[in-house]
Amino acid sequence: QVQLVESGGGLVQAGGSLRLSCAASGRTFSDYGMAWFRQAPGKEREFVAGLTRSGLTTFYVDSVKGRFTISKDNAKNTGYLQMNSRKPEDTGVYFCAARGSFTSSRGRKEYPYWGQGTQVTVAS
Repeated sequence: QVQLVESGGGLVQAGGSLRLSCAASGRTFSDYGMAWFRQAPGKEREFVAGLTRSGLTTFYVDSVKGRFTISKDNAKNTGYLQMNSRKPEDTGVYFCAARGSFTSSRGRKEYPYWGQGTQVTVAS
């Protein structure tokens, strides 16, 4: 099975950019689709962005379309979430998740592998 470790979180001013990384170990990342979820204080964990196992299809929640980009580098066994034009409502703990299926999914329960999360705070 694969282990995931996120990094790159921090404090950023509104309008700024940040890139999160998700380092995979134990298995090659090419065997997995991945997604990023986030959890704001007092709220449920929500889907943000996903990438199919083939790497050919990306999908996003409407609130981040045009601002966030999900990608993965199989050679480095690392996934990324590039976040531009940050807004205060983007604040939360961001989690990387992986699943072995070839199909896409926005469902939290469809991802069996999770990282520990990284805090992102956007100051207004």
